Amino acid sequence: MKLAIIDLGTNTFHLLIVENNQKLYKESIPAKIGKGGISQGIISEEGIQRALGVLKHFKEIIDKHEISTENIFAIGTSAVRNAGNKEEFIAKVAQETDINIQEISGDKEAELIYYGIKEALQINETSMIMDIGGGSVEFIICNHDKIFWKQSFEIGGQRLMDRFMKNDPISMRSVQQMDDYFREKLLPLANACHQYAPQTLIGSSGSFDTLVDMFFMKEKGELPPSDQVGFEYSLMEFYRAYDELLFKSHEERMAIPGMIELRVDMIVVAVCLIKYIIQTFEITHIRVSNYSLKEGILAKILADNSL
Repeated sequence: MKLAIIDLGTNTFHLLIVENNQKLYKESIPAKIGKGGISQGIISEEGIQRALGVLKHFKEIIDKHEISTENIFAIGTSAVRNAGNKEEFIAKVAQETDINIQEISGDKEAELIYYGIKEALQINETSMIMDIGGGSVEFIICNHDKIFWKQSFEIGGQRLMDRFMKNDPISMRSVQQMDDYFREKLLPLANACHQYAPQTLIGSSGSFDTLVDMFFMKEKGELPPSDQVGFEYSLMEFYRAYDELLFKSHEERMAIPGMIELRVDMIVVAVCLIKYIIQTFEITHIRVSNYSLKEGILAKILADNSL
């Protein structure tokens, strides 16, 4: 049986097509449905049009693979679930593309991310998973056998940029204000870390992928192997990348080998959040997973025949 999984992220839409757990097709395209509206709690008309353009393209690919509508799993995350006009958006997508979007809660998103990470990495010790999206950030404290605690926070990269990135390069005052904001918003995470004391941070997808790409380009002059889905990433390398990214302009960041246009601005607020987490919770070890939500959706469907 063929399945099509679509992750409608706040910045990027991802398509994964599989048959009997074998990947047939994979594509990621920026739709940026959070841009211009997420801080007002809507998907802007421009965002809707960008989304429709990407989803019509995905539907053409899905149709070429002859996948029936009931085997298309399209999942809406932060930008969709928090939009005041989400019903209009979901209805318009269904009407124009025959793709039915299923909105999931932040708690469900965190759970599915955990299942995706487990497909990429063996989680031997108590770890903190961190998935930085454009709209939300999911934290999961877990090992390979169970989730101890999980929560989704609506402090994703697009929201942080709208709130704090008034200058480019970002000002140190804005970085300090962000730290104060994290301290306030992430109090439940602080309580959970006090209880479970994870020392390993597992970063999934998004900005973490770009940090790994930057490292490989610096060290080896090429991007990571396409079939490698899990990485070790040193604290020393993170701090080097943080210093490089924080004080450069958009154009200077874009010139860094491994950087991509989609993340060139958002990665600034992302590394500020990562640094806050590392320092506040005394993280000693970083790992990175290329797998995240869409792989978790697949794992759940294959295990339970449903989400």
